[in-house]
Amino acid sequence: MFRKLFENISPEKFYYFSSKIIPWAFFTSVIFISYGLYLGLFVAPLDYQQGDAFRIIYVHVPSAWLSLFAYSAVFICSIITLIWKIKVFEILTIASAKNGALFTFLALVTGAIWGKPMWGTWWVWDARLTSELILLFIYLSIIFLYYSFDDYRKGAKAANILAIIGFINIPIIHFSVEWWNTLHQGPSVMKFSTPSIASEMLYPLIYTTIGFTSYLLAAILLSSRNELMEREKLTKWIKSI
Repeated sequence: MFRKLFENISPEKFYYFSSKIIPWAFFTSVIFISYGLYLGLFVAPLDYQQGDAFRIIYVHVPSAWLSLFAYSAVFICSIITLIWKIKVFEILTIASAKNGALFTFLALVTGAIWGKPMWGTWWVWDARLTSELILLFIYLSIIFLYYSFDDYRKGAKAANILAIIGFINIPIIHFSVEWWNTLHQGPSVMKFSTPSIASEMLYPLIYTTIGFTSYLLAAILLSSRNELMEREKLTKWIKSI
């Protein structure tokens, strides 16, 4: 069933599908990010302990979430590529890795900006921070492997294998604050009980997270479409566009 489904996703169909989704995804991201940042920066009250410094969460938390979400996409696309050898998913893998690396870097930078006034230092070898840094290195290694071969398929296969092995780091990042005694605070939003964050602060965070996720979707599709056009530049359907 899955093979028939995936085989129907041809490069040409994906091109026209992504072309329809990308503008709407970008538009959604602008609306939600703008509204969420407005509420978070100008409407949400001060944190009783952190003051204005807490407002970095409206960029840091979505970035950290997307660093994991993008890798999940890399992992799934890698499995599909290795089993069914579908070109579109091969391209989606590297597009997700590129954008995942970007958000991982952003999460580390914004975390450092928050850590300086809170911990008195830009960086500590904390379990959460270290595992997130390792994630960035895995992303960069996947990208490097992908482009290290003249044959796209060989590069993709090597990158896919590394991506599947590297997935072991994702649960480590997520549960690091629960498994070890870390400086990084525990979960305050994604909890089985009610979130331990005031609704005035929570809703802007939800809006910015939706906006950042929409942007990630648009960026992955746009990057994939560009990569696909480069690979298919000699085909009739590309020349007809």
